[in-house]
Amino acid sequence: MAPFISISIITDSLQAVISGIARGSGWQHIGAYVILGAFYLFGIPAAVGLGFPLHLKAKGLWIGIVIGSIIQLTSLSLITGLTDWRKQATKANERMSKEELENELG
Repeated sequence: MAPFISISIITDSLQAVISGIARGSGWQHIGAYVILGAFYLFGIPAAVGLGFPLHLKAKGLWIGIVIGSIIQLTSLSLITGLTDWRKQATKANERMSKEELENELG
């Protein structure tokens, strides 16, 4: 079990950082969809299949958790890596300028 727990801790730590980037960018809905897909479509079915029919018991359940975590980490990393950050910075600057203008007008 130790290798699975170690992998789980590593992937969970990395996905926490990537999830923080998604939240900070205002992409909470994207993060929610990725989590739902990673765990409900892949992680839980894998855990149930490995844990019960294949008789891996706790190891199978933990492997399912690791699979879900790896899929979540990979998906959020791809989304973050493929983002046009210059465009995101321009949008943020436009929102800030609009808020400043509204504050000056009252």
